[in-house]
Formats: sequence, C-alpha cells, structure tokens
Amino acid sequence: MFRGKKYKESAKKVEKATLYDPSDAMGLVVQTATAKFDETVELHVKLGVDSRHADQQVRGAVVLPHGTGKTRRVLVFAKNAKADEARAAGADFVGDMDMVEKIQKENWFDFDVVVATPDMMGVVGRLGRLLGPKGLMPSPKAGTVTPNVTQAVNEIKAGKVEYRLDKTNIIHCPIGKVSFGAEKLSENMNTLMNAIIKAKPAAAKGQYIRSCTVACTMGPGIRINGAKFA
Repeated sequence: MFRGKKYKESAKKVEKATLYDPSDAMGLVVQTATAKFDETVELHVKLGVDSRHADQQVRGAVVLPHGTGKTRRVLVFAKNAKADEARAAGADFVGDMDMVEKIQKENWFDFDVVVATPDMMGVVGRLGRLLGPKGLMPSPKAGTVTPNVTQAVNEIKAGKVEYRLDKTNIIHCPIGKVSFGAEKLSENMNTLMNAIIKAKPAAAKGQYIRSCTVACTMGPGIRINGAKFA
C-alpha cells in the first residue's frame, strides 16, 4: 500500500511493538497529525465477543464530555406536540410520513442521526432497508427511540456518540478532533471505554478488551494498553 511522505514521517514517531499508556497515546496522536485540516481522532476496540450471537452484542451510546468537534444533523420522526418539542430543542429536520417519502423517493440522507418517538416506529420501520445498512435506524439501546425528544436532541448536539460492534467484533468510534489536545481527548476516550466495559455481556468469556488502537484521520495507528481500562 502506498504511503505518503508525511505519513512515513509520522509513523517513525510510533513504535509498533509498544503498548502505550492511554495518556501517552493521546499525546502521540496529536504529534502525528500532519494534515492541513483538523483531523478526527478515532478509537478502534477489538472485543473478545462473538457478534453473531444475540447475547454477545455490545451496543450503546454515551455523551463525550468534550463532544466530537462535529455538528451533527438530527432528523426526528414525531407528531403534534412532540414534533414542536423536537423543533424547540434544535432538531434540524422534523416530520412523519413526509420525511419517509422524502427518503424513499428522493434518496435523501442529509442527516447524521435519526430519533423517533415510540409511536412513530411503525412508520420508521418502513425505512429499515434504507436506514439499517447506514447505521441510521433508531434504537432504544442507543436512546434514539424515546418519548423524551428534547433530551435526545440535546445529548446528540452535546456530543453523544453511538458505539456498536461490526462483523469483525470491533468498535470504531470518533472521540474528538486533534485540536482538542491530549487532555480532552483522554477524557473523551476514558468516558467511551468505561461505557464499553460497563456494556460487557454476561455471555462474554475470557479477555474482553483484546486490542485498542487510536489514530487520527491521516495518521498511523497507535496501540494502547487495554489493561489500563479494566
């Protein structure tokens, strides 16, 4: 795989065989950022579970203390008073069947998170094949199917992130921007890791945190000592 000059220079700062302390890793990820834009920092956590089994799923949501550095566009499916509540809370788009038709007919996806009141899930369910593959389907576990739309919208705007296993049993999640600095990134990472550890399924056997890597958008992966979170 071709790697650019800047990447190679950044990679020299990282010792591949080393498992870094979480705080040291955050300092290093800031040092390895070389792009002209404010790079996103992502955490990748491999878990000792099997996502093929329903009782070993790991999924949830947590509000990062310093947010993600990204403004997220929220679509809320709600009617009447709840729709008014969502608009007042700052939702970017609010509707019911009109939004379903817009997505179905126009292939419209100018939003990052979908929230729905419980009574709207029958309608939203029609969009399962479109929203599901994009990870946009609302769910009670993520707090995006709720009668309290004000709280849901406020939390998302404040920096709530959803974490979920992929097919290879890895969680990929943004924890902020390089400009946050090492301290704020560390606090965000600790909050996310604590949530993942609390979400450990009872059916999980053996070592739960198998590996933990952090990287900025254009930078090399930095391995973290996962035992520090256990």
